[in-house]
Formats: sequence, structure tokens, C-alpha cells
Amino acid sequence: MRAPRMPRLAMRRTALHGCCRAGFALWAGGATALHAQEVYTQSDFGGVGLLQTPTARMAREGEFSFVLSRTTPYTNYNVSMQPLPWLEASFRYTNVSNRLYGPRSLSGSQTYKDKSIDAKVRIWEESRWLPAVVVGARDIGGTGLFSSEYVVTSKRAGPFDFSLGLAWGYMGARGDIANPLNFISDRFETRPTSSTGTGNFSTNKFFRGRPGFIGGIEYRSPWQWLLLKAELDGNDYKHQPQKNNQPQRWPVNLGAVFRLNRNVDLTLGYERGEVATAAINLHTNLATHVDPPKTYDPKPETVAFESTPVVAPPASPDSASQAPGDAVPADPATRSAPEQVDWPEVATALRDNAGINVSSIGRRGSELVIHGQQDRFFYSAEGVGRATRIIDNRVDRSIDWLTVASERNGLKTVETSVHRPRFLELLDHRIDLPTFRRSIEQDPVTAREEEVLYRAPLKRFSGGFSLGYQQNLGGPDAFVLYQVYGAASGTFNFTRNLWLDGVVSLNLFNNYDKFKYDAPSNLPRVRTNLRQYLTSSDLTLPNFQLTGTHRLGQDLYGMAYAGMLESMYGGAGGEVLYRPFGERWAVGADVNWVKQRGFDQDFSFRRYHVITGQATGYLDTGFHNVTLAVSVGRYLAGDWGTTIDVSREFANGARMGAYATVTNKSGSSGYGEGSFDKGIYVSIPFDMLLPHSSRSRATLLWQPLIRDGGARLNKRYTLYTLTNDLDSDLFDKNLGKISE
Repeated sequence: MRAPRMPRLAMRRTALHGCCRAGFALWAGGATALHAQEVYTQSDFGGVGLLQTPTARMAREGEFSFVLSRTTPYTNYNVSMQPLPWLEASFRYTNVSNRLYGPRSLSGSQTYKDKSIDAKVRIWEESRWLPAVVVGARDIGGTGLFSSEYVVTSKRAGPFDFSLGLAWGYMGARGDIANPLNFISDRFETRPTSSTGTGNFSTNKFFRGRPGFIGGIEYRSPWQWLLLKAELDGNDYKHQPQKNNQPQRWPVNLGAVFRLNRNVDLTLGYERGEVATAAINLHTNLATHVDPPKTYDPKPETVAFESTPVVAPPASPDSASQAPGDAVPADPATRSAPEQVDWPEVATALRDNAGINVSSIGRRGSELVIHGQQDRFFYSAEGVGRATRIIDNRVDRSIDWLTVASERNGLKTVETSVHRPRFLELLDHRIDLPTFRRSIEQDPVTAREEEVLYRAPLKRFSGGFSLGYQQNLGGPDAFVLYQVYGAASGTFNFTRNLWLDGVVSLNLFNNYDKFKYDAPSNLPRVRTNLRQYLTSSDLTLPNFQLTGTHRLGQDLYGMAYAGMLESMYGGAGGEVLYRPFGERWAVGADVNWVKQRGFDQDFSFRRYHVITGQATGYLDTGFHNVTLAVSVGRYLAGDWGTTIDVSREFANGARMGAYATVTNKSGSSGYGEGSFDKGIYVSIPFDMLLPHSSRSRATLLWQPLIRDGGARLNKRYTLYTLTNDLDSDLFDKNLGKISE
């Protein structure tokens, strides 16, 4: 018997650090309701705007867009994200069709490719009398060829949306007026003309030089599928990067946007008075995405009801009382006392229908406890609801509470308790979801006396086969280098806390025969030997490791591992994490001794070895579900530094984020092109995309460059992700799935 427990909240998951190479592509289609007055279209450069220029408008929170645009001689491949209502971020590849990548001896006839990162921040929203105002910058994390800064205002009047602003750099190259910032300092009078060419943030150029006026009008026609645009271009195209000047008959650009459906826009335009342009925009909203029907999932078990007066729920799992007017389940002969239940059959039903791989089932008075790992449902509330149905159909009314004690690779994380009568009232539509939430408890796992009713045998081996795809974009050998491969994975469990697993990969087809370029580096080549690892062997062993976990104490978790830890490194290491239950912060650290693997990715090694690891702090800021992760430590090239990762998670688990790593080699001649590591990413639960439930994720990472500085070990497991069941925010926001 135990005392009443109060519901508590656990902290949310932090950002997933980049674990995929730039270019791994996935399109997450989805249908969300569109309202013409709320939807804004993308510019040629990505980001909400007219044609060549941005406006002060922002896409809806959670919007994710891919834009392919062609304006001779430039083709832009843009990815844009709206992680916050006031923040827009974009990543772009630009193909310059009339310039070569470099000497023909290096890249043959391949045309030049440029990479850049943009950001736009809203200063204030539009009101009745005042316009919306934004400040932004283009090409802040690339070569700076198209670098530009701007301030833009927008005001709506009926179907017309007017924009006006000033742009510096590329967008404002016409230089209409003297720089209004000259009163601050004379340095704002001129803008440095040389490109950094190193991937630095070009802060020495910000808002310098003569700006040009930009702006225009967008007209929303009576037809929802048609928008018209007219734009004043601030660039005269007489000072183009790479001396690639273009003719311009007049500075007005015209365009029409055809909304082909909820997720596809087609833009046709006429720009510079010289060229016809076209753009296609594929977009979805990750925050409001509607999951496809789970037609391949088993249907949840049904329950029966009878109209019998009962009392309100007890205050704890140890007592029960009755009140008139509620509904209780029928008590057919199939329901048995806990001592008489066929628990092996129940464990099978829990695995097949609720996705819970049961380790044991116990009893604490009137409470039944299921210990196990959720292997199917991304939203744990769904598994808990299915488990409650299964128990209700088999166990008599001596059990009032059902608790699912979550485990992940042997680590006990959180107990979720459901009051059985209240759950049945919810299913019978006698109470609403907020009322039901008050009868759910989430608590830390603590040692308590328990009668063991069933202990499941350990499943020793599991495995499977899959197809995979990887690519590298924007290199001198080809714009897209790709590989399709087959992978076989297997896991052998010695205990629930100790296992051996691995992956064997077989190349099926690729175009890596074109991959001949090795990026320059003055640091130890810890990542820039990528070409050799991708081209040396068709049969590889990307991962083969022994892993053990242990709960070291209340809220303290530990993990040790050894083997071929990733495609480029093998060795041994360990990690500890302190993640207090009910808090929005956590701290952890890992340390690893690793040695560089042979290019064939077999069991051979090269001479280079290093001790690497970081201490990391995680904080859910409570601001728009933004999580901050800060790591400090030693990286693979022996450099010391800091990684800052900022991400936004939406209610359904989708995440948008960005990171930057600065080390003691950043900005030095030793680091080489890129100066420091940075990137933006999207992490999408497969559950949002597939017709069956899945706990897996797809992480899309865009990096301007892959360099040796700031490189981290790509570990297969991290304690922070293994303890994600502590994310009670995700549980609460998807509580409705408990009755589905």
C-alpha cells in the first residue's frame, strides 16, 4: 500500500546533434488547412518575400519549404524553416551556370556552386497603424558572394500587401542613397569588396556601403490559387560577384504565383526586363502536420461497459470508492483475479498490440505494474492506453490502477499510472480529456516492494534488413554524389543492460567513381578523408560495438561502450548523465579513446588516435519550447572548444534547430576554409510520415562545409536520447492518443 502521489513533469528532449552528412534528403509531405490571408509565399532566394527581395512577412510557425528557382544564370536550391513566429532561417546552394567550379583539372566542366545560410528576425508585428518590421541578412555563413543585409516594412490594405525597405550589399548594389548609419561611424560609408571565401560570418560587411531601396506589392486575387507580385529590385547587376554582370533594362520585376495544391506553389516571372524566371516551392507545416492513417497498425482492443453506479476515483492507486452516475466495465467471465491470469498471453498481447516489450509484471496492492520497453509507438500515451485496454479485458476489478514502468535498453526512466475506472469513463465519453489528465500520475522509478506475477524470458537475438541512401552535395567533382546500399543489422542481448550489435552495409550502386577531390586541411584529417571511406570498399562494417548501461542512482545514468563506434573510428568510451525527474535541465559528460579506422571499414586501423569528449548542459528554456544544449571539451582533431545547439520542438515531436562549434583552431590558418563548424537541421519522427507507428527519426542536416575542426564522435547511443521517456511535455501534448 502506498501514499497518494502527485503528478509531476519531466524535462523535454534536447536537440539532436548532427549525425547525418549534408544532403541526406527526405520530403515530409502533409496536408494542413490553408487560409489565403495567413499564407505567404517564398522568394527566389528562399524565405518569405517577393521575387529577388524579402518582405516583413513570416511563414506560419513550423513551416518547412524547399524552393527550386531559376533566374539566368543562377539556379537556387533553398531550404527554409520557421522555427519561431519571429525567426526565419534558410540554407541555400546556388549554381552559377556560366562560371566553372575551378580549373578544369580539378572539376572538369562542372559549374560553380555556392553555399550560404540566411536569417530574418521580426522586430515588431503589424498593428492597425504601424507596419511589420524585420531585419535580416543573406549569405552570413558562406563565401559572402551574395551577402546582403536589409530592413523591410510591410503593411496590408485589403488584398494588397505593400513592402518597402533598404538593402545593403548584393540586394542593394544600386546604392540609391548615402548610408543612413554614417552618423555612427565613417566606417559605414564603404563596404569591403573582397569575399571572405572562408565561410566566416561576414560581420565586417554588415550594413556597410550605400544601400538601395527595395519593396513591392503583392496582390491576393479573388481566386485562392493566384497571387500577383510587382517588385522594385535594389540591385543594378553591374557589380555582380565573380564579375558576372548581367543586363538590366528596368529595375522592376513581375511575377505570378499559382498555388497548385496545399503543398505546391509554382512561380513564373519576368525579371530585369530581360529574363523569364520560374520557381517551384514544396512546403508543409511540421507543427500542424496531420499524420497519415496508421492502416498497418493493429487496432486497439475494445472494452465493454455497463451502466452501474460507481463512485469518483480514489486519490491513490491503493484505494477505491464509488459515486453514482459513472460507467464501469462489464465483468465477463474472461476477467480473472491477478493470480489466475495467463500472464504469458498478456505479455504477448502487450507486445503485439501496445508495442511494449515486457520484462516483468508485478502487483502493488490494487496497482498492476508493467515493466517494459516501448518499441513501436512514438507517443507513449498511445501505448499506455492500449495496455490499459488489454489489462481491463483480462483482469478483474481488484486492480484499480495500471502503471507502465518505462525502460530503454535496461534503463528505468518513468512510471506512468492510469486510474482504470477513469480511463473507462474517458472511453465512454463520460469525462473529457482535461478531467482525465488529473487522474494520471508520472513519477520517477524508485525501488518499492512488489509481488512479481510474471518475468519474461530475455530475447537474445533480433535483426533486420533495410535499404539506405546517402549523398554529398556541392563538391567540385559533381553537384550530387550518391550511394544506394543495403544494410543488415543485428543485436545479441547478454542481459537487458548489456548487448552487442552491429551493421553490415553493401553498396548497390553509386556515382562515387567521380569522387576524386580531397578538401584541403592543415589539421589532422579526422573528417576530410570522407572520400576514401566512401570509395574504398563495397562491403563495410559501419558499426560493431558492445554496449552496457546502468542506473547509477536516482536520476543518474551511466553507459560504457567499445568496438567500431562509427564508420571512421573505433575505440572505447563512457558517458554519465544526471537528469533529475521533473526538472527542465540535465548535465552529462562523455570521454572516449578512439583510433581512426581503415578506409575499408573492416577491423583494421590507421595510426591516428585521440582522447575526445565533452561535458554538456541541457536546458529547456520554457520559451516557445526552445531547448539549449552547450557542450565544452576536446574534439577529434585535438582542438578544444564549445558547441552551442539551439532547437525548437513542436507538440508532435518534430524539431528545427541550428548549431555552431568554435574551437581554439577556429579562424586560424590551420583550420582552413569554413573557419568554424555550423549548420541547421530538421528532425522528423517517422511516425509523421508512415502508415504504421514508428519510434525512429529522420535527421536532415545542412552544413556549408565538412571540415576537420570541431568534429565530434558520431556515437550510436547517447544517454539523453535513451532517457527521452522523461519528456512529460511530449506526453501531455499528445495525451489524446491514449484513447485512440
